[in-house]
Amino acid sequence: MVPPPPTPRSPRPGSGRGSPRSAGSRSGYASRSGYGTPGSGSTGAGSGGPGTADGGREGTGAGTDALTIAQLYDRIDDAVRSAVPGEVWVSGEVRSFNVSSRGHCFLDLVDPGAERDAGAAVLKVKCWSSRWARIRGQLDRLGITFDAGLVVRVRGEVELYHPRGELSFILTELDTEALMGKVAAERARLVQALVDEGLFDANRRLPVPAVPLRVGLVASPGTEGYRDFVGRLEESGFAFHLRLVPSQVQGREAPALVAAALAQLGRDAPDLIVVVRGGGSKSDLATFDTEPVARAIATSPVPVWTGIGHTGDLSVADEVANRTFITPTECGQQLARRVGEYWADRLGGARRASAMAVAVLEGGEGHVAGSRRRLGTGSRLQVERHTGRLALRAQSLRGVAARELDGRRVVLGHRSASLARTATAAVSAHRAALVRRGAALVASPSRVLDAAGLRTSQWRRLMAAYDYQRQLERGYSVTRLADGRVLRSVADAQPGDELVTQVADGTVESVVSGAGGAGGSGGVGGR
Repeated sequence: MVPPPPTPRSPRPGSGRGSPRSAGSRSGYASRSGYGTPGSGSTGAGSGGPGTADGGREGTGAGTDALTIAQLYDRIDDAVRSAVPGEVWVSGEVRSFNVSSRGHCFLDLVDPGAERDAGAAVLKVKCWSSRWARIRGQLDRLGITFDAGLVVRVRGEVELYHPRGELSFILTELDTEALMGKVAAERARLVQALVDEGLFDANRRLPVPAVPLRVGLVASPGTEGYRDFVGRLEESGFAFHLRLVPSQVQGREAPALVAAALAQLGRDAPDLIVVVRGGGSKSDLATFDTEPVARAIATSPVPVWTGIGHTGDLSVADEVANRTFITPTECGQQLARRVGEYWADRLGGARRASAMAVAVLEGGEGHVAGSRRRLGTGSRLQVERHTGRLALRAQSLRGVAARELDGRRVVLGHRSASLARTATAAVSAHRAALVRRGAALVASPSRVLDAAGLRTSQWRRLMAAYDYQRQLERGYSVTRLADGRVLRSVADAQPGDELVTQVADGTVESVVSGAGGAGGSGGVGGR
């Protein structure tokens, strides 16, 4: 049971201090300051006979003196108060620290460096609940974590608690300014050590993947900070794969637990590690100013983002992280925005490629149509031109033949029949050649059109290969959960979940009765 605060003492003669003893008891206590002479029968100063007012001595032949327990404690109390009058300042290292259910604080202080010495002097310090609440509030506002190992300066009064025979120190004031200087010096020492070792910006130099979907998370599940971060990822609609390593984020064990969680996730090698913690007092966030956490982030092989709720100065963990955000909500939003920007960029590229393909196809069709028209018109013009020329040449030949025949009818009469046959044969040969050339000119547009049509058909087959429906017709299927998300892993399906499988000619609904990995057993009940 926690002892109550000591009862204030009434003023002592000449001392100004309080005492619970009566005036008569006090006079008897003063008379024994010199112990008197053995065997004396007088009363008052030096009196030791039986029946004295203070009962301090029983005179015997041997001269034995005896004090009551209360009188012994009174003398010890006087000696202590004489040696340590009033309130004094004491400096020491906190060996143990405990706050009772009633709010009283109990400390064991030792000299700095003697915390492992079993024989070291220990000062029992008490701070009553009303005063400790005020001191604890000051520590919280200053961001100081009060715990074992801390060297403190305290002010108070030495007191002997008679019911237990216990000497203790009643704390009335704690030197927070000295503690602040020590905290700031320790923080500066840690930052400088990281800079000297080349670790201060080591994590910031790590590249973050363009699509960080595999996310390692260090957080305390069920807290507001955890829900805020995870909620932003769920709202994005992207398929984030979250690997949670639960950890305390405040308290004595928190630094080691957070550092261990970061090391574990570093071995798992996700795309990104995120550390989140909701808002709180400065002392609640002291975990992130500790060396284990700062070094775990600085040496992590994976980029680390922090979303630690604060409105004041950044913690050391924030300063060494790859990126830092003032709240878990903002951290989740920025991560979802990064993936969204990548998706929008790739989707825009696909749309631009599709538009370019359509434009190429349309341009090809227009080019083929124009070529067909030009070839048809050119062929007709060529045929008409050659036909006219042939007609003129035939007419010229007939005229020449007639003139030659008339001029040389007499001389060449005997050859007229032969010339007539020769002219006819020449005309026939020229006409056949013209027919062949005309046929060749007519066939040329068809070959050009066929080649262009083949290229167009190849483009259409290429575009059809990327058609979503065509993949389903080839035997592929897509299975979705009831909320529309694509089922990518057996881990996403739980017994009783409703599934919708899309095939080429419709959908099939089913219910999961079991799930297993590759080679495992499982089952789906259809309906």
